[in-house]
Amino acid sequence: MVFLSFSCAGVVRAEVQAAENPAAQLSARDAVVLGLVEGVTEYLPISSTGHLIIATSALGLESDAPLMDKDGGPLWHKKPSEKNPAGEPLTLKLAADTYTVVIQVGAILAVAYVYWGQMLAMLGGLLGRNAAGLRLLRNVIIAVFPSAAIGLALHHYKIDEKLFSIEAVIAALASGAVLMWMAEAWRKNQWPTRNNRRDLDSLTAKQALGIGLMQCLALWPGMSRSMVTMVGGYFCGLSPAKAAEFSFLVGLPTLAGASLLKGASSGGAMIAVFGWPHVVLGLVVATVSAVFAVKFLVSFLSRHGLGVFAIYRVLLAVALAAWFLV
Repeated sequence: MVFLSFSCAGVVRAEVQAAENPAAQLSARDAVVLGLVEGVTEYLPISSTGHLIIATSALGLESDAPLMDKDGGPLWHKKPSEKNPAGEPLTLKLAADTYTVVIQVGAILAVAYVYWGQMLAMLGGLLGRNAAGLRLLRNVIIAVFPSAAIGLALHHYKIDEKLFSIEAVIAALASGAVLMWMAEAWRKNQWPTRNNRRDLDSLTAKQALGIGLMQCLALWPGMSRSMVTMVGGYFCGLSPAKAAEFSFLVGLPTLAGASLLKGASSGGAMIAVFGWPHVVLGLVVATVSAVFAVKFLVSFLSRHGLGVFAIYRVLLAVALAAWFLV
């Protein structure tokens, strides 16, 4: 579906450049690095955004200089028009920004592979054959709804670009660390008196909605969608491992929607700049690395909780500040 969007967008913008003759180079090394960063960090509560900022900067993929065709003429993402006389030139940064969203497809495939049983249960529930699967599906849909509704409502305002800045990401990393410490302290204090065997299908609709409202905080770049979803799960009585699993399942439609929207709007431009081979390579690397990251996180959280990741977020905030601000 996403690839189809890319192809359609590429046909509409065929004047940009043929995909087999890319305007800029995305090396195999770049594709592997970005795939690893996305796959490892997407589901860990440490902000994939912050890590991708560092990665794209280190790889030199942030140039806003207009790309030129072989005759020296400008390549256009959106050609000049009456409404937009200046047009929108095709740049390396535009393609790289699109790529860092598109490779989330790898993270989607990873969860689909690891949690195939839960997905089959939800499908069985939809067909009226699995009551627990139907309750799980209901909870996932409810938890996705708030952030999806807000994201779609604000899509045309490019809210992600308006909220995004290095300073905002650093502040989100630090604020998220504080939230995680508070959630861990609350969990350890409340856990002896709570049922720590609550399963995902036993969440009430109200609790699923509460987790969904927490997920809206992830509209703040750097906050981490997986982190706020896990914290919301804590407050609903889920164990760390179960909270992580729910964040994975809720992430499927959330990431798919973001990838589809970005692919439809800029996918053709991305392919025109980078071509297909290394884009696909990055997706494969992201998928494989995300499988290992998901399995590691569930095992780690069962023993240690979120505290270590809070410390890491503070260290990442310091690194970003040193890299970009000092």
